[in-house]
Amino acid sequence: MTPMTKTQVYFPESDLSALHKVARRTKRPVAALIREAVERVWLAAETDGPIALWRGTVKRGSVDHDSIYDAP
Repeated sequence: MTPMTKTQVYFPESDLSALHKVARRTKRPVAALIREAVERVWLAAETDGPIALWRGTVKRGSVDHDSIYDAP
């Protein structure tokens, strides 16, 4: 088992209530749901290279995707 350190997190009552509903529905502990969310959103490794998601401004649409092969 991975060693864990206890911490406190404060939620608005409505968010905590919704989180408890998800925990009951999925039969998982609230702590596990929070850990999973943190891992997915904040701790996920950034992907680099040809499979990475585009992070810049789109300069061309899909209609003219072959324009990169046009002569200058």
